[in-house]
Amino acid sequence: MSSVIEQKKQAVEEIASKFKNSASTVVVDYRGLTVGQVTELRKQLREAGIEFKVFKNTLTRRAAETAEISGLNDFLTGPNAIAFSNEDVVAPAKILNDFAKKHEALEIKAGVLEGNVVTVEEVKALAELPSRDGLLSMLLSVLQAPMRNFALATKAVAEQKEEQGA
Repeated sequence: MSSVIEQKKQAVEEIASKFKNSASTVVVDYRGLTVGQVTELRKQLREAGIEFKVFKNTLTRRAAETAEISGLNDFLTGPNAIAFSNEDVVAPAKILNDFAKKHEALEIKAGVLEGNVVTVEEVKALAELPSRDGLLSMLLSVLQAPMRNFALATKAVAEQKEEQGA
């Protein structure tokens, strides 16, 4: 009997550490997906470095309390799967949102960002953001624009002087 309790305590500690260490977490209801669809989803998430697991709701509730995440218990009803991402904040929301658009059976319930519970709408808004690489390239182009404009203006002035001298 005590070994069962110890196993549950370890499971709660494991889930709580996943909550604490993840950059973003998304809770989904996967009811209605076929085994093939779930396998496809797991593959997409694994390729992005995202851990996707199913835990008992009671253990997840206790882990959320341990990780000091309030408000998540309302979403932990029925069969749930949780996607944990330790690095990319946008990736789980983006992959799950895209998958949910193709497969209506997948329902995004909630998310956790930096210890705060976020709604479905906020998870979907996060999914619409460009990836980290996309944001970096946008920043780089914004930073390069003044130099590019200066170079073009300098070239135009040089060409104008050349024409006047000829």
